[in-house]
Amino acid sequence: MAGAILTMNRTEVKYILSKEQVAYLQERLKPFMVEDEYGLSTIASLYFDTPDYRLIRTSLEKPKFKEKIRLRSYGIATPTSTVYLELKRKSMGIVYKRRAATTIEQTRRFFAGEGDVPGDGQISREIKYFRDFYGTLVPAMMIIYDRIAYKQINGDLRLTLDFNPRYRQDDLELTHEMYGKGLLPEGSAILEVKIQDACPLWLAKILDEGKIYKGSFSKYGEAYKRQLLQAQEGAERNYKSWKNSSTQSLPVAA
Repeated sequence: MAGAILTMNRTEVKYILSKEQVAYLQERLKPFMVEDEYGLSTIASLYFDTPDYRLIRTSLEKPKFKEKIRLRSYGIATPTSTVYLELKRKSMGIVYKRRAATTIEQTRRFFAGEGDVPGDGQISREIKYFRDFYGTLVPAMMIIYDRIAYKQINGDLRLTLDFNPRYRQDDLELTHEMYGKGLLPEGSAILEVKIQDACPLWLAKILDEGKIYKGSFSKYGEAYKRQLLQAQEGAERNYKSWKNSSTQSLPVAA
């Protein structure tokens, strides 16, 4: 799946859909939208962060401005296939994306401080400034999902349905299989509406009648929170085990 668009500025509105709402929406969209030329595709995004997870911790605080950087592949990558290094910023509800076509090896060298990313000069400079500003950036989380993208029949509206979002915090290689721990119940999906101007009335009517309401869901953010919760639960189990073991080993008073 190629990506000719290197810069994007738009509003992205998210919704979390149940299995039943997915079926309803797909049926209601038929007179207005069709699947794009890629159909169903599997996307993997390797997110980079500082060693102390500064980027995602800041994002979860819901500031007016936040930014992330990720390396994206469409399907399983090879060492020489094209992947996309994406800088994503969000300010006052508007999403700004900068994308550079590259390879995995070029990206490794870039984050090691050896050279720049290829592509448009301005985009390359913005991504390089981001790297230099944050200093050390390391692979932090793999996010994978299966996406169906739709385009408006007579218009420029686009929306996507992301199924089976999953994550892993080890085996952070885009050349490996697309497995991970699930983030949503089976059959659910994340709907993203990509709006340049305003949401058309026909879509607003469909969403309202389907009781599909705007939500907030960051795949990386949700995965990070789950990892924190698992670490906390593991620490609590270890503490209880240690406490019980210590209590059992105490001498009995005469």
